[in-house]
Amino acid sequence: MSDSKQFGPKPAQILLVEDNPGDVRLTEEAFKQGRIENDLHVVSDGNEALEFLYQRGEYADAPRPDLILLDLNLPRKDGEDVLEELKDDSELRSIPVIVLTSSRAEEDVVRSYELHANAYLTKPVDPDEFIETVRAFEKFWFSVVRLPPEDERS
Repeated sequence: MSDSKQFGPKPAQILLVEDNPGDVRLTEEAFKQGRIENDLHVVSDGNEALEFLYQRGEYADAPRPDLILLDLNLPRKDGEDVLEELKDDSELRSIPVIVLTSSRAEEDVVRSYELHANAYLTKPVDPDEFIETVRAFEKFWFSVVRLPPEDERS
C-alpha cells in the first residue's frame, strides 16, 4: 500500500520504547486508527533504544525517528538514562522525545523536563482513554507541530 503513495508524503517514523506488551498493543492500535501514515518501530529496553538510534547491530538499517515515545521504567537502561544520552548527542538531540509513562510522580515530570523531554504524558489506566491519549498526541505532533527537517546525511 505504501508503494502506491511514493509521490506523497513519507510516513512518519516513530520509535516506541516500551517494555509492557499490553501498552505496545494499545499504542499500535491507536496509531492504526489514526489518520497519520506512520511506521511504528518498537524496542523493549533502553539499550535497544540506543542501538536503534545509533544504528548499531541488528538496527544498522534503522531509520532516523521523527519522534520518540519513551517509557521511563525500562529494563537494563531506564528511560531517564536514554533521554540524557540522546539529548547530549548533537546528532540526535533534535529528535522530539515524548515521555509516555505510568508514573505520576512529580519528580519524574521535573526530571524529564530537566533532561529536555519535549512533553510528558501519563498513561491512562483505561485502555480506551489510553488510545484516545495517543491519538490526540499523534494529531498534535503530526498535524499542528512543525518537526525539524531530516538531516541531509549521506
